[in-house]
Amino acid sequence: MTTFIFIGDMLVMLFMILVVIWMSYFESKERIDYTAHIPLEDEQTDG
Repeated sequence: MTTFIFIGDMLVMLFMILVVIWMSYFESKERIDYTAHIPLEDEQTDG
């Protein structure tokens, strides 16, 4: 059972690393900057 959980964790980690690599190669600089600022600007209100 421990081996199954470990292999599952490694697959999830591989997926997350591949998403970061894909984003860094195929997205524009402006899009990456916009996406990176979403968590920082989520509490700003208009007015």
